Amino acid sequence: MPCHYRGPVVFPDDVLVEGERVVAHRHPHWRVLLGPALAFLLVVGVAGYVAALARNQGWQEWGWPAVGGLAVVLVGWLSVLPLVRWRTTHLVVTTRRLLAREGVHGWQGIQVPLDGITAVRTRRTGRFAGVRSLLVETEAGEELEFVDVADAERVREALRRATPG
Repeated sequence: MPCHYRGPVVFPDDVLVEGERVVAHRHPHWRVLLGPALAFLLVVGVAGYVAALARNQGWQEWGWPAVGGLAVVLVGWLSVLPLVRWRTTHLVVTTRRLLAREGVHGWQGIQVPLDGITAVRTRRTGRFAGVRSLLVETEAGEELEFVDVADAERVREALRRATPG
């Protein structure tokens, strides 16, 4: 019996056809957010230090706005953008197909019917528990790799149960 997704589905419901249900829905593993979190702390720390230097040197009138503006740009680029990219990246297994989508404004994605999947494997990609790549082979001989999938073993098992045959 497939495990049914019991949380709020952020993936657009209008993509699902009548009678299709979500079996598994994952974002990339949370570890991909460690770099952006560290970048945030580093940028804020360095900006605070430079702002304190500006005060002591007497160039705070133009130094603080410059440091603040640069810090906002860097935090947006190094922390907020990766967080939004993580949140808008989806790997969804339904009762009929495997869907992968990423993107904020314009999205790109792939759809593979479950009966077109010939093999599913996982490969370890990090030292954290649960950090794996999901490798999906299709009837066309194509191998799709989804990197840093959270709970990749559960997704593999959900695909195995949902795949006909």
